[in-house]
Amino acid sequence: MTEGIFKDGDLIRVITQEGALIAAGGAASLLQTAHPKVAQGVYDHSYTADDPARRLRNTMGWLYVVQFGTKEEAETLSALVTKGHDSITGPDYEANDPELQVWVAATLFAVATQFYQVLFRRKFSQAELEEFYQQTKIYATILGCPEGRMPETYRDFREYYAGMLNSLRVNDVSRAVAEQVLHPRLPGGPLGAPGLMMIRLLTAGLMPEPIRVQYGWKWSRAREVRFRLLVALLGTVYPRLPVRIRTLPRDVYLRSTRKMLSKVNRGQAIRVRS
Repeated sequence: MTEGIFKDGDLIRVITQEGALIAAGGAASLLQTAHPKVAQGVYDHSYTADDPARRLRNTMGWLYVVQFGTKEEAETLSALVTKGHDSITGPDYEANDPELQVWVAATLFAVATQFYQVLFRRKFSQAELEEFYQQTKIYATILGCPEGRMPETYRDFREYYAGMLNSLRVNDVSRAVAEQVLHPRLPGGPLGAPGLMMIRLLTAGLMPEPIRVQYGWKWSRAREVRFRLLVALLGTVYPRLPVRIRTLPRDVYLRSTRKMLSKVNRGQAIRVRS
């Protein structure tokens, strides 16, 4: 198998191999849709409300292929994503707009960094933050965003991110998307309620306060205590699980996405021969 964009030992692999990070996906997703243009694109074109499991599978499949797949796999799948985004346009937005690509990549880096440190009770050094940030630029650049549009260094990122959090204005479309994400229609009905309650608490607790307030989520002292108890429990139990269990979501999503890519490649080969 050919080499990937990254190698084992790179921070992007060390951090994102952890399946628990999926639980923080709601915070990253709703940070993205706090941007009105992202929210409108999701609201108009996404199948999040109708098939949230498929949306999660496709998102995680792309991320894992970029992080852990071969360079060819990452570029092939990202080209398909970019092509799909070509049609996601509206009066005031384009999914392939570099402005939006930078913001999406920024949220993925910020939330992964935050939750990993909470989960493993460790603090990254400035050198580690710089390394991880530089690696996560791939989330935008592999989709066609010019690297020059990204904040150049981690210090530059901090300025950009703080400015975005202070300037974003959550609108009713953003709140409608949040309702879809936090209260999805999932098989199992009431059986999934405890898990969804945990996800909603994590999402609210990880959300930067300026955005949480604009979404209108109540954040009391009691919720703060429940959030801290939850992350303390996760931080006690999760790191002690065997690595093969912690990385199982990555392996499952990666296997599924590779099967899809194999079908795509076979279809392209057939068209070329015909």
